[in-house]
Amino acid sequence: QVQLVESGGGLVQPGGSLKLSCVASGKIFGIAAMGWYRQAPGKQRELVATITGGGFSNYADSVKGRFTISRDNAKNAVYLQMTKLKPEDTAVYYCNGDIQSGTFYTVNNYWGQGTQVTVFS
Repeated sequence: QVQLVESGGGLVQPGGSLKLSCVASGKIFGIAAMGWYRQAPGKQRELVATITGGGFSNYADSVKGRFTISRDNAKNAVYLQMTKLKPEDTAVYYCNGDIQSGTFYTVNNYWGQGTQVTVFS
């Protein structure tokens, strides 16, 4: 059973920084794209950033220049360094990954349970 576990959320003032981590565990043979999404109260879940297995990254316009996504393939981990945080960044942040696992080496999409980020003034 594959699991994605996020950590690193919390409370921060505007202009502050946080680093989110997500580690995948289970019988994993490979991980393709990984990413971070977020969902604010009353809003739909939206893409924050993604990164391919080769390290190519993509960002939502709202976070470009402030957030940096990275990954450690040896640790099956993806990170999100968030700087210059704004109140509108407040949301539950979810880790996502396309992971090859199991007896038949199938690729499935997995979500973490989410971690709360609150930016307050």
